[in-house]
Amino acid sequence: MSSRELRLVIAGGGTGGHVLPAVAVVEELRRRGIPLKSLWIGSRDGVEREHADEAEIPFRIVQTGKLRRYIAASTVTDAVRLPVGTVQAWRILRAWKPDVVFSTGGFVSVPTVAAAARLAPILTHEQTAVIGLANRINVRFADVFAISHQHMAPVANAVHRRVVVTGNPIRTSLSGGDPVCGRSHWGFSSDLPILYVTGGVRGASPLNERVLALLPALLETCQIVHQTGPASAHDDAATLQTLRATWPEHLQARYRVVDVITDEMRDLYAAADLILGRAGAGTVAEVAAYGPPAIFIPLPGAGGDEQTRNARLLSDIGAAILLPQDAATPDALRGTINALLANPERLATMRQNARTISERTRRRSARR
Repeated sequence: MSSRELRLVIAGGGTGGHVLPAVAVVEELRRRGIPLKSLWIGSRDGVEREHADEAEIPFRIVQTGKLRRYIAASTVTDAVRLPVGTVQAWRILRAWKPDVVFSTGGFVSVPTVAAAARLAPILTHEQTAVIGLANRINVRFADVFAISHQHMAPVANAVHRRVVVTGNPIRTSLSGGDPVCGRSHWGFSSDLPILYVTGGVRGASPLNERVLALLPALLETCQIVHQTGPASAHDDAATLQTLRATWPEHLQARYRVVDVITDEMRDLYAAADLILGRAGAGTVAEVAAYGPPAIFIPLPGAGGDEQTRNARLLSDIGAAILLPQDAATPDALRGTINALLANPERLATMRQNARTISERTRRRSARR
């Protein structure tokens, strides 16, 4: 412990999976009473800016370009933005003089990590079960490469000299949720289970469309909180709200549509009986630590099929169900949801299996 402030720069964003670990680390440093002065460097329109504002972390903008594994018309434009963003980040870092740069990946992190070389120690963290394209670049500049899963160590050691297995940082503010408060917030009764549907911070239209095909019949057996993603990403929330308005009042009361969930998340995790969602690294980690059992429909085509690998971390130990998107037809989804909700004993076993792997990861991280 020191009375001098730790000057921490965060670089990362693009998706919630790259943003929430940084928020979790800042939460933990503050909880421990460590004097902290933070700065987040990211993109103008990324989700990281909103989360930085919510966490009361000052935010600076640099130009970024999306990293692609394929040829696209915007590749040339983005190739110009990256060096411009690196110069912008270098000027910010030189003036700010950080003690450490903490990168959580995503293409928005690359300019800051590249600029930080020789200016400050760099810690790069990989949340997913594979090394993302951005982090394959970032590790060239990083002093330490932190990974979330032990099985990644051989691959990580092949690309970096100093690898540590830390697990995936998750927000401690999500612990200690109250299921009674959760039900009360959404106006739900205690006689039907709760299904929480989420496609991540920006939502997922393929998931939203599949749930739409099951409504309102699914509401005969459960109550649903449906986080669709913001209107800036798609108009799914408006479509579902319009549909909801056509139902009888007792069914409307069982279905809540929101574009984003913030402070209510802790109690929702405690109240929900089942989650239907994508398999981003953040979602998988939070489900293991705090949430109910899950049905994961991984995003197809994600780099290295990372979401499928994330989902298997829980499905392979009986803590979740993995349904490939092509196999997640309305009939298959309806059958899987109803079968799980009708079997509280299986849900309890799945929840316990998830807690076991979460505790094992925490103990391993604590030893390090």
